[in-house]
This record gives sequence, C-alpha cells and structure tokens, in this order.
Amino acid sequence: MYNNSKPSSGFKNFGSNNSGNYRSRQAGSSSGTRRGWFKNKPTTKWAKPKRGFGEHIDTAMFIRKATPVVTIEETVTVNSFADFGFDQTLLANVVTKGYIKPTPIQDKVITEVMQGKDVLGIANTGTGKTAAFALPLINEILKNPGKRIIILAPTRELAQQIKQEFRTFTPGLRVYIALAIGGAYMREQIIDIKRDPQVIIGTPGRIKDLGERRVINFSKLNTVVLDEVDRMLDMGFIEDIRHIMNQIPKERQTLFFSATVNKKVEALIDTLLTSPVKISVKTQDSSSHVEQNIVQVARHEKEAKLHELLENQDLKKVLVFGATQSMVERLSVGLSTKGHKVASLHGGKPQHKRQAVVRMFKENVIRILVATDVAARGLDIADITHVINFDKPNNYDDYCHRIGRTGRGDATGYALTFVDR
Repeated sequence: MYNNSKPSSGFKNFGSNNSGNYRSRQAGSSSGTRRGWFKNKPTTKWAKPKRGFGEHIDTAMFIRKATPVVTIEETVTVNSFADFGFDQTLLANVVTKGYIKPTPIQDKVITEVMQGKDVLGIANTGTGKTAAFALPLINEILKNPGKRIIILAPTRELAQQIKQEFRTFTPGLRVYIALAIGGAYMREQIIDIKRDPQVIIGTPGRIKDLGERRVINFSKLNTVVLDEVDRMLDMGFIEDIRHIMNQIPKERQTLFFSATVNKKVEALIDTLLTSPVKISVKTQDSSSHVEQNIVQVARHEKEAKLHELLENQDLKKVLVFGATQSMVERLSVGLSTKGHKVASLHGGKPQHKRQAVVRMFKENVIRILVATDVAARGLDIADITHVINFDKPNNYDDYCHRIGRTGRGDATGYALTFVDR
C-alpha cells in the first residue's frame, strides 16, 4: 500500500525498502528485472525494445542516491579569464556576469578556439560549454568584424538560450546576433539576417529553409558551431546538417559539442572536422547529485497521484514531463482546475507563447511546468527543485537530460519517475 505520509522536499518520506509505491534500492541492482530482457551488467542502459514510451529502460536506472557535488575546478583549471587576452570590455562583461574563473571545459576550449583550431568538446549539460565557445568567438569578432558565424542547436529553447548567453557578454560591444528558429515570424528573422549580423543562431530546419530562400549566404560563413550534436542526430537532423555544411566553405573553423560520441557523431566528425582537438571533461554524470526514485502507480491513478504529490509545498518548483502534446495539455488543464499555478510547454505552441511560458516559470509566476521533451535540453532555470517523469522517456539519454534540469550548480535536486504498478 501507498505510504500516506506527505513527502518532504527530498525523499525522506518517499518510503523505505518495504514502502510499496516508493522504492529506494540503488540503481544498478539486479533485483526486479526480467530474465532474458536485460544484460547482466547493472550499468546496461538498453534492453529489448517494446512498444510504448520508455518501456525498454530498466526501472532500476531511475533509482539512485544523490552524491556530493565534486568540485574539480581547483585542480583542473589553469587559466583565469584575464589570462586569455580578451578585449577589456568583454572581460569587464564577464566579471559583471559574476564569472570568477573558468570551468574546466572553458579553461580547455577557449585557448584552442582562439588559435583557430577545430574542436570536439565532450561535456555534460550545465558545464558552461556555451561560454566556452561564445567568449572566444566574440573576442574574434571584435578583432575581425568580418567574422561570420553560424551556430546550430537541436531545439528552439536551446537556440534562444545561446542567444541570451551571447547577449550577456556583449553590452557595449558592436556584436550583432540574429535568431532563426521555427515557430517564430519568418519575416522578422529575414529582416534581422539581411542586416548582416556576425552571428546567426538557429535550428537546422529553419537555417536550411532560409538558405534555400537565399536569405543566408553560406559562402560568407567562416565558423560553424554545432551544439548538442548527439541530440540533433537523434532528432533526425542529419540530412539538414549535411546540406548546410556542404554549402559552407571548406576553409572554416568547426566546433562540435556533444554529451556523447556514438557512431553517428563519429561519422560527422570524420567528414566535417579537420584534425580536431578533442577535449573531454565528463568527470561525472550531471545527474550525480540528483536524488532519483520511482513511484509505482496504476495507470488510471497517475493523475490523482501527481496532484497528491504537488499538494506538498516542499516541491517548490516542479518540471513535469509528459510523452505527448495532448497529454501535456490535459495534465496542465487538470492541475489548473485543482488550483495549481501551472502552464504547459510543447512543440505545438506558437513560439511567442512558448517564450512567455518559460519566462513565467523563471519568474515564479507559475510553480509547475508540464512539458514534452522540448524542455529536456536548453531550459536553463537554476532553481527547479523537482523533476517528475509522469511518462517515462524513450531512452536513458533523454532521462538524464530531463533530470538534469534540477540539481543545477551545487544544489541537490530530486527526480521521480512514474512506473506501472
């Protein structure tokens, strides 16, 4: 039976080993798996695919105690921001932003980018990789105003986040940026790009479209950044990426950033990068300081269970993931009728509404955001306390990115995943 005591901000009352609905065995335990489905190694992420969302992931992977955050900068970081030779106004903007010293990925990547090398950066989300390429590229623009850069990202939200990051570093500097993403007004984007900005940031589909309309002149580009390459390939952007890259001059600087390097990513590296410098700072899972657990619940009781959990005000700021747009809308409406301050986010919403929802969540106008996987990457909100997977993700990488929305910086986060009882 379900333990009716209300959960605290962590997992103190989420049950012990015999609590029924909430289970607390460590991830990687061999108990509870079906013989023949999963490989014997406890770290195996994949199992025999089944129909439905997330059914091919070992449930044990959703259960893990948080571990203390390991600070590695003290032993790894060599440079200070002043050591890179940045323009003085740019350096002042870095200080104003509150950056004290580079993260490991920034420390290693910035110098290589400034030397004009191709770079393959392998890093978890939340490691500061956007600044790792933004700062040296901005500095290069200040030295060479003819620099033309294109940055590709898998989602609109991540593209917007990259643009915002660039803008925080460019007050008082003549650096112009245009955004090219789906769901926004094409006319405004065309006007922005025809002003010849030094940086265009966008999603592959819209960038390709604008190129075909001859709005973007790919022949003028001399630097390409592909962020979260693995995710772009998972989303089926491979042909769009190749189409774009084939039109950009071979004499260019190419920067790849990815959380993982699989065979598809390797194939792109081999064809699109020239003698790249490989930099990896994946010292630990980004979710290592996220307390992870499961909620066993019958399917017809899931919405009631979600409402019950959200009644606890210790769940201060919550991101709930659903599998489909219709499910996300239904959950959002249902929670709203029960008095929760909630909104929905998914690819079916117009871009201006998506931006408004993200802003309300950041500014605590709403306490709960119900979203599809569009929020799994590119949503950088520091104070999300809990992630709830109402529907299981399609694969373990998506799971890691979902729960990586909480536990940012040095904070401990909490993640719950609903599984069938």
